Amino acid sequence: MIIIGITGTLGAGKGTIVDYLVNSKGFAHYSVRKFLLEEIKKRGLPENRDSMVIVANDLRAKNSPSYITDELYRRAVKSGKNAVIESIRTPGEIVSLRKKSNFFLFAVDADPKIRYERIKKRNSETDHIDFLTFIQNEKREMSSDDPNKQNLKKCIEMADFVIYNNNSIRKLNEQVESILMKILKS
Repeated sequence: MIIIGITGTLGAGKGTIVDYLVNSKGFAHYSVRKFLLEEIKKRGLPENRDSMVIVANDLRAKNSPSYITDELYRRAVKSGKNAVIESIRTPGEIVSLRKKSNFFLFAVDADPKIRYERIKKRNSETDHIDFLTFIQNEKREMSSDDPNKQNLKKCIEMADFVIYNNNSIRKLNEQVESILMKILKS
């Protein structure tokens, strides 16, 4: 059993990688976003990116920097299947996951303008923003000295494999397949 964590910038292709792993490779999917949306609904908060950040930071501060991904990892191990945990956003999550067996971290990034166009097309509940807000959100999540808060820059630096996704889905899937071959050989 292997567990792949995915980190990366907004709209870079995390969900597309998950789709490939789930649909082509039979991985189980565990989503930080879904976990947070469930908690947001319990708290009666608006379903938007600000609420996601607030709730995630609160859960990490009250429990541990790795609380959310530790919960998802526990669920993945219980399933016994290869699994992917989507949207890892703090170095504390990675440090904790690295202590567990068979964990690999993928990071995905792309040009900001390409990523913005992608989020507009996917049209999820947290994506109804203008380009300036998109850039401001990203800047807020890119670095922090607080282990409970998002630090995408550090997470990307900590990745085992970094994927640049400025091309087609087919090219992205080819990159993922190449990485899987390396993992399986090790």
